[in-house]
Order: sequence, then structure tokens, then C-alpha cells
Amino acid sequence: MPDNLMRIEVAGENALIVYLGDALSPVVADRVRWLDQQLRERLADQLIDTVPSYASVLVIYRPDRIRMEALQEYIEEFGRATSEPMTKEEGRLVTLPVWYGTESGPDLVALAESNGLSLDEVVRRHHARQYRVYAIGFAPGFAYLGEVDEAIARPRLATPRQHVPKGSVGIADRQTAVYPAESPGGWNLIGRCPVRMFDPLAAAPMPVGVGDRIQFEPISRSEHLELGGAP
Repeated sequence: MPDNLMRIEVAGENALIVYLGDALSPVVADRVRWLDQQLRERLADQLIDTVPSYASVLVIYRPDRIRMEALQEYIEEFGRATSEPMTKEEGRLVTLPVWYGTESGPDLVALAESNGLSLDEVVRRHHARQYRVYAIGFAPGFAYLGEVDEAIARPRLATPRQHVPKGSVGIADRQTAVYPAESPGGWNLIGRCPVRMFDPLAAAPMPVGVGDRIQFEPISRSEHLELGGAP
């Protein structure tokens, strides 16, 4: 990780933020994932948490166990350790079922018409590729996935909805995501997923993590209900 690709800034009384790039890309995402792993494995007892994002890692540390200057030196050391530190392991492949349709996806028709595609073609293009989990944010369990086929990309709605149903699958520009809970939102909704994306009482609260890969799988309305999805 060449030094010029890394920038460290103070983010609070006991936090640093490490920038590893300026744009969304698999290369930058690999650097983020690698640094996050190094921090968690080698400095676990000196940290409160790390929060990886698209091109950065927020590091919240225990000031009673490590000084900010020492932590910064460790981070710089990790950056100098190798010119290509990214692990070649891919994240887990997680399959998420989706009930696509106009009933479950109120923006499916508008997206198809604006992009000059049939409804079936939008659905096909959405589930035809694997998506990388670039970040978890906005709400617990809200995984930002990318990148969708450019042919089905569409900007966020001009006026966000006040209520987006839990499990809704949406597209915003070239990102896609599953809403883990009912909430406001401005993404273009094209379907619904019955999988619970956040369960605070489970051993693993979220079924996906940063670096994992997501493959959507079309299912019928009846299958969606059988899997516990809301009608």
C-alpha cells in the first residue's frame, strides 16, 4: 500500500479516519478490507471499534491503552508492510431471494420506461451479476452493494418516501440495497427480500459483511411469504 494512497486524519477525541482512495473501486475496497483486518487482528484489545466504508476506515481507540501517535505509527507501518497487501480471498457468496414485480417494487415500471427496457429485462439484469458489499451504513444492516448494470442505473427519487417497507430492494445510481427495516428512503424500489438483514439478538446480527458478495435470486410471491416475507 504505497504511502501516497493513504491519508490519516483526526476524527474525534479518540478516533482516527484513514482514507485509502478517492473513488469507489474494487482495488480501494480491498485496501479498506485489508487494513480493517490488520487493525482488528493486531490491535484488538486497544480498539473500541473499526468502521470500514467505501474508501476509508474509522478507527475508534481506547486512549487508556494506546496513544493516538502510536496508533498512527501502527497504521503507517501496516501501509508500508507491502506494496500489495490485499488478500486474494474473496468474501463469502451470499444468496438473497427477491420477489420482483410491480406489487413489491412500485418503481419497477418507471425505471424500466426511463431506461428503455422491459420489466423482465430490468429484473434479469439486476439478478444476473454478483455485487460486492462496499459498506454498511444509514441503518444497521443496510448494505451498500455495487455496482449495478449501467443499463438499469437510475438516480434517487426527487422526493423520498416517508415509509419504505422492510425488505424492499432498491436501486440508486449504480448501487443497490435491501432495506433492513421500515424507514424513509429515496431509492427506486423493484422488489422485496424476505431475509432478515439485521437481528440484534442473533449470534451474527447481519447475514452479510463488508467484502462479501451478493447474488440475488428471483422468487415468487408465494415463496416470499413462505420464507417469512411481509405481503
